[in-house]
Amino acid sequence: MTTNTQSLRVDLVVVGGGIVGLATAYSVLLQSPSKKVVVLEKESTFGAHQSGHNSGVIHSGLYYKPGSQKAKNCLDGYNRILKFCVDFDVPYEVCGKIVVATSENELGQLEALRQRGEQNGLTGIRRLSSGEIREIEPHCAGVAGLFVKQTGIVDYSVMANRLVEQIKSLGGQVLNGQKVSEIIDSAHSTIVSTSALEFSAKSVVTCGGLFSDRLAMLTESKLDLRIVPFRGEYFELKASATHLVRNLIYPVPDPNFPFLGVHFTRRIDGSIECGPNAVLAFAREGYRKSDISIRDFTQTLAWPGFQKVARKYWRTGLGEYHRSFSKSAFVKALQKLVPDITTADLEPAGAGVRAQACSRDGGLLDDFEIRQFGRVIHVCNAPSPAATASLAIGQAIASRVAVIG
Repeated sequence: MTTNTQSLRVDLVVVGGGIVGLATAYSVLLQSPSKKVVVLEKESTFGAHQSGHNSGVIHSGLYYKPGSQKAKNCLDGYNRILKFCVDFDVPYEVCGKIVVATSENELGQLEALRQRGEQNGLTGIRRLSSGEIREIEPHCAGVAGLFVKQTGIVDYSVMANRLVEQIKSLGGQVLNGQKVSEIIDSAHSTIVSTSALEFSAKSVVTCGGLFSDRLAMLTESKLDLRIVPFRGEYFELKASATHLVRNLIYPVPDPNFPFLGVHFTRRIDGSIECGPNAVLAFAREGYRKSDISIRDFTQTLAWPGFQKVARKYWRTGLGEYHRSFSKSAFVKALQKLVPDITTADLEPAGAGVRAQACSRDGGLLDDFEIRQFGRVIHVCNAPSPAATASLAIGQAIASRVAVIG
């Protein structure tokens, strides 16, 4: 807490102006219009990190364990996003996706995905033969596949800006350039401090993404998880090659690997993104290979859970790094889905960094993790499909905030 700070009394402080934080503030204001709500974002723009560096897919909920928070919130969030896009003029498209088995060995997992999707409430999942795959994606190769209609595309940066507009119109405040340095919880209120401002709040929600663990440790010093940053790097199809992919093409995920694998995504602007891989980032906001934070990297290496993850996945990790530095290796992975693609068809695109929570015992937390300590609610783990589920997550948190008062 600094001297000469401006002290403000509010009902709710939301720390973090990504899609989940904004959706939370929006949901609270819809539920309780009289509440004084303020969103604090350390960057000069909203949705600057994970929300603005993702693939732009409105996910269906196909992959997630039935009964999990991801499964419960994804389809609900999908439906809420479609309504939000219609209501507030956010460009989107429900284009569907195909999931492709490229060998007979993947057929069992493909069928398990179909069953899981139906358990999660998806309708109209269609099994595809090799020929039917080519009817949908003429350049895609596979022995069988699934067509999942309930999948769309959107620009989450545009959605974040619309949420900001709606929060303001509902009477909320959104403040940029406000990095939170202290959270002190007490029986009657919680003090949230930045370098310039101090708030006395009835409740606080932290949605810090890549820094969610550090925000949580402002109130819970013995937090039993840490964020490990994984960079996902993308290529983009050149204009001369965009005819090779119509919409979204996904592989059958490897059940032994915690990430999905490279795939093809048509963006809302018509471009085709290829990727991502998944490599350990040397900085939490390390979007380039050369980005290194000594603090971030040493904390990752020192965490006992990460050391166990590294021992378990070191071979897979080396393969991911090989694809990171070898365009031909990246293309080889893409060619399993679309054989006609060549290295000449690709140009470097952006990268994102995934905030992956890792427990002390070496578990990579697969589900959303939201913890409450008194008047403070911490969103500790919100990986994909958190953007899709954001409005559902926001509503769930709003219900908790209402109980706090």
